[in-house]
Amino acid sequence: MTEQSATTTPAPVRTGLPPGAEALLVDGSTVSIRPVVPADRPQVLALHAERMSEASRRLRFLGTSRRAPELTADRLCGPPRPERCALGAWAAGVLVGEADFEATAGRPGTAELALAVADAWQHRGVGSLLVEHLVHAARERGVTAFEADALAGNGAVHRLFSDLGLPVHRRYAQGEVRIRVPLDEPDPDEHYLRAVEQRGRTADLASLAALLRPRSVAVLGASRRPGSVGQGVLRKIRDGGFRGELWAVNPHADRIAGLPAYPSVEALPRIPELAVLAVPAAAVPDAAEECGRAGVRALAVLTSGLDAEQAGRLLRGCREHSMRLLGPNSLGLAQTDPLVRLDAEFGGAFPLPGTAGVAVQSGGVGIALLERLAWLGIGVSTFVSLGDKYDVSADDLLQWWEGDGRTDLALLHLESFGSPRAFARTARRVTRRFPVLTVDAGRSPAGRRGAAAHTAAAAVPDSTRTALFEQAGITATRSVAELVETAALLHAQPLPGARGAVAVVSNAAGIGVLTADACADAGLSLPALPGGLAARLRRVLPDGAGTGNPVDTTPAAGPDQLLHCLDLLERGGAVDALVVCLVPTALTPEPEREPLRALLDGRGRRRVPIAVVRIDQQVPVRYLTAGDGGRVPCYADPGSAASALARARERARLLARPAAPEALLRGCDPAAARRLVDGFLAERPDGGWLDPARTADLLECYRLPQPPAVWTSEEHTAVLAARSLRRLGHGGRAVLAAHRPGGPAGDPGRAVGTDHEARDALRELTAAAGARAAGVVVRPAVGPGVDLHVDVRQDGVFGPLVVLGLGGPAGELLDEPVARLAPLTRDDPPAMVADSPAAPLLADLPDPAALHRVLVGASRMATDLPQLSEARLGPVVVRPEGVLCTGARIRVEPRRPFDPYLRRLRRRPLPGEGR
Repeated sequence: MTEQSATTTPAPVRTGLPPGAEALLVDGSTVSIRPVVPADRPQVLALHAERMSEASRRLRFLGTSRRAPELTADRLCGPPRPERCALGAWAAGVLVGEADFEATAGRPGTAELALAVADAWQHRGVGSLLVEHLVHAARERGVTAFEADALAGNGAVHRLFSDLGLPVHRRYAQGEVRIRVPLDEPDPDEHYLRAVEQRGRTADLASLAALLRPRSVAVLGASRRPGSVGQGVLRKIRDGGFRGELWAVNPHADRIAGLPAYPSVEALPRIPELAVLAVPAAAVPDAAEECGRAGVRALAVLTSGLDAEQAGRLLRGCREHSMRLLGPNSLGLAQTDPLVRLDAEFGGAFPLPGTAGVAVQSGGVGIALLERLAWLGIGVSTFVSLGDKYDVSADDLLQWWEGDGRTDLALLHLESFGSPRAFARTARRVTRRFPVLTVDAGRSPAGRRGAAAHTAAAAVPDSTRTALFEQAGITATRSVAELVETAALLHAQPLPGARGAVAVVSNAAGIGVLTADACADAGLSLPALPGGLAARLRRVLPDGAGTGNPVDTTPAAGPDQLLHCLDLLERGGAVDALVVCLVPTALTPEPEREPLRALLDGRGRRRVPIAVVRIDQQVPVRYLTAGDGGRVPCYADPGSAASALARARERARLLARPAAPEALLRGCDPAAARRLVDGFLAERPDGGWLDPARTADLLECYRLPQPPAVWTSEEHTAVLAARSLRRLGHGGRAVLAAHRPGGPAGDPGRAVGTDHEARDALRELTAAAGARAAGVVVRPAVGPGVDLHVDVRQDGVFGPLVVLGLGGPAGELLDEPVARLAPLTRDDPPAMVADSPAAPLLADLPDPAALHRVLVGASRMATDLPQLSEARLGPVVVRPEGVLCTGARIRVEPRRPFDPYLRRLRRRPLPGEGR
């Protein structure tokens, strides 16, 4: 066995893998991962016989059999067998690696693993990538352990298994090593996911270097016409002081903007790392193909208006030639690193150098945001206009900023998310290093329609976006103005304490009151100051000053008195933040008496954040530079200052909580759940609503508590069932509910206490349901409790969402359900319950973990079963004795499994494609 090992053809058994999934290797190049099929035999044979050296074949086959390559090709490319799965890695149509597993006879759950990689592609991560995809496919098929044989001297393969992130057990015997890799301990394997993430991050950063830190750039479509986009970008790169080599490509010109022009990419003196495309839409695919053949590593496509055929060719060319793609419909990018100084965008001036990473979808928003940041004095590390996001997305940029050594603040304007669950996982990690702020664009139905119209973004419910931002630790604002106002505070001031206690200090009582109201509206508190602190304030402030909270210094307070007041409040420990409201008055006409001098001459960096409100200033926010060089944000509106402090408080609370792992659910049986769903879809290929029996079995797979029940369409059986189950029911009663496929969950049914009542109820229910009736479900009556509903919703952009809401008549009037993205973390279930309108009713639960387990069960069910398109558990009755799911409706549809942590490049819908 070499650093990699052999593959097998999947039978009509699902692999759980998308066909032709492209993924990045550690050097940033792209390969396509797909199942090996019989037609691949020549490639498989060539891999083992021609692309691997004799030494590699000896390691792969534990010997030197000359027939081994041919026998392997026959085995892998023979008739499909359900116990075998083989995957290949292709680069530009050439098989460079393959891996396979085959079930071990007589040992259920165990499979023999083998892998092989062409010599020229070893040590580039092909083997690790193939094994990751095999792990995913094996878990889908119920395989719980891989086993493999390797020579003791095969260091490459031993390192591969050691670095995989899964437990590895080795047994040595006579120069060979028997390797066993359990796939199900623990479940889920957070250590393995972190290892996969790290490999993905390494590959992603390597692939982005040519885009974000290029050493050479070519502009294709640089025109001789002044004012054209191509010439404008070429001039900006030149005038911005780009440190690398710059060329223009135009077959109809010798020189453009003072630079020599070349007729093609092949004619350039050297191959550029980055090509900027400003050519007409029809010419984009051919230009991209030319760049790819020449060896260009990244494209920034400024052109808009590509149709589906042009977009498809563009993306295929980028994948085939291992080029990362920014855009199309991009404003461009800028890198302010002094060693790069690249300004390849057609906005305004070169962004001010600094430490804020900026990514936007809308070019217009990007221009406005850069102008505001420049005016405020916040510099940018990297600016990227994502455009239509066929490839490079915000997730890529967060990972870049995480490791670039310069960025300490991220500002995003996103109308859609490419792989939101992967984005949320990345953001959870990054937001613990520095703040990530976003404009929550597309909240309204009209806004979502607008986003879909020009970015191909799917319509995402507001509750889903909120759940994503909250879980990821992202600070969401509602406008570009709020984004900048919040960034001004977070960029220059420390975080407040998690309490959110604020002291308002004002030299005019009226503005102090307005600011206090704004703080309260933002969820901040203004505690009364302790007596000792109030007394010390009275000794330093003028007569008549108010020392409650707000603190009224009166217009007579000078800079020294105000400065002393702020020092006392900072040291007093009663508050976490200070808001200073100052108005010029006739009592302080001389500049040296202006109370603002207390801030300009004092300390700008304190142990608690400080914000200033000057309602007379003409701009929404600006910086005041203090005597120590620290900068204090100064706002024109009290609400803006309060809003920025509230968001800073939320970030402080995030950092005060340890990062929570994924919630565990012991004893569940996802393999049985998959078999159940697969069996149903085999009968109903178009999908549909599960019948009550299958629904109950599926809930059982995830330990979702439910009362005993009988489903029947016969009156005699229903009466007998009611008679039997009455003994278990509250008040000696049973409940009959009509089953209507696709009907609403939460039907309370009819409670019956006698056989006669059961017959009457059955006939009434059947008559009411009419032709839709498919029998009745009989269960014991459940005692009084709090009625809830737990829903699973599948969003085409975000994936599964778990929703908790209040059931019954009260829920219809008062319900504001809370939502979280699946999979839930360990902190999510308690937070969902606390945020629910039902929280006061659930405060005295003797076992709150019982309800938490129901939420985790629904989350795990949604995560394991992508075919689950819709589910409602309800009523979920919460009683002192425990929790019961007394009803459920579950719909499944044929849908390919999707693992957000399986490494592959995102494939977004192109223009005109369905979502």
